[in-house]
Amino acid sequence: MSISVPVRARAAAVPYRLLSALCLLVVAGCATLPNTDALLARHTAQAVRFENARGAVSTRKSAAVLAQLKRKSGDIDILEKQIALEQDIIGSPLILGNKVTLLQDGAATYPAMFAAIRKAQDHINMESYIIEDDEIGQQFADLLLEQQSRGVQVNIIYDSFGAIKTPKAYFDRLEQGGIALLEFNPINPLKLKKQWLVNNRDHRKLLIVDGRTAFIGGINISSVYSSGSAARRSGRAADHNVAWRDTDLQIEGPVVGELQKLFMQTWDKQHGKPLAPREYFPELKTSGNEIVRTIGSTPDDPYSLMYLTLISAIGNAEKQVYLTNAYFVPDPQLLKALVGATARGVRVKLILPSHSDSEVVFHAGRAHYSALLEGGVEIYERTGALLHSKTALIDGVWSTVGSTNLDWRSFLDNDEINAVIIGREFGEKMHAMFNVDLAASQAIDLDSWERRPLAFRFKEWMARVWGRLL
Repeated sequence: MSISVPVRARAAAVPYRLLSALCLLVVAGCATLPNTDALLARHTAQAVRFENARGAVSTRKSAAVLAQLKRKSGDIDILEKQIALEQDIIGSPLILGNKVTLLQDGAATYPAMFAAIRKAQDHINMESYIIEDDEIGQQFADLLLEQQSRGVQVNIIYDSFGAIKTPKAYFDRLEQGGIALLEFNPINPLKLKKQWLVNNRDHRKLLIVDGRTAFIGGINISSVYSSGSAARRSGRAADHNVAWRDTDLQIEGPVVGELQKLFMQTWDKQHGKPLAPREYFPELKTSGNEIVRTIGSTPDDPYSLMYLTLISAIGNAEKQVYLTNAYFVPDPQLLKALVGATARGVRVKLILPSHSDSEVVFHAGRAHYSALLEGGVEIYERTGALLHSKTALIDGVWSTVGSTNLDWRSFLDNDEINAVIIGREFGEKMHAMFNVDLAASQAIDLDSWERRPLAFRFKEWMARVWGRLL
């Protein structure tokens, strides 16, 4: 048996005694990651299918779309292999006709969110791991209450642990204003409407406006994201004065309906009160040229859909694997996939934090550097900001942005949400963003790393012992 509680994204601010009490009270099942080789072997190749705003497209049209993707993407095979495999693994469709805007940091994301909220006519659905009672949290509260008073129905899901430091008065004000609130898996067992699953946290960040515009990524509702990574300030890693580097997407088009389904599924799973009748699933039209698949992972599934998808994408890579991630505590299969890719001649680059709001997670990730560097993986640590992004770019054509970290907690214990975008055009935007972060990062050299202080080695060893709990 193992005991596991969330220990980052403000965990440092949570009183130690509370965490200790949770550790004593919570006994989690002996969950393990799946055997990816065995699972992937079960999934057979099938004809690639696409959907658009009107539903499934014909076999002939699907073949034409795939042929066009291949022409634009060059001489690589990952597209057809990975699309077909994901289709069998995930079940959610790959949808044509979307507009996807890449948003970097809170400085770009919050204004875009506020603009969409102000334009709302019917409803606003928001799901967030952290909602803080600070300047940004108050701006969201004021704007959402204003829209609710205008007759726009606002529904909010927030995680009980993520919001543990947020005063009750903050949520009382929202509820008194008519906003429908749902606390995900309450830590307080007296609030339970279902089995007490304190280990299962809602780590998703999702905002949907009128069922037509959606935002997903790594950004919570907190002022720590406000300065953006362009600002360089001094101070402790967990201070609000430190710049946070994160990535979000603004999505418009028919795939928003799939994101809406995930929000509704969470609301139902958590036994929320019936939602006020609204047009949650309006008729959606083509809004752009991007091809998008949504992936909603949850411990309710037999295995993490995002985990298996990422392992398979790395396994199908032919040229490059570029990962940027905030919390890196890889399991043996992910390590094997990364080193195995370099053995095939794939260039693997990881951008990881140079400091973190969770020292234990930070050192647990560093404990794997030697093996990765010896295997040919290139590691860079982002400086000048606290890295919180969760993105991947493979062969320049397969991109993902979302809430999923590269650690056991995201793959086993959390509800997570990602979008996969297929195509060279969006991949070029991801590549440009990756290069900017790379320029602000310090390369980790194997020889220098092997000469690191003994104190670092001891911290890594201690943190690695707790790797499964992170």
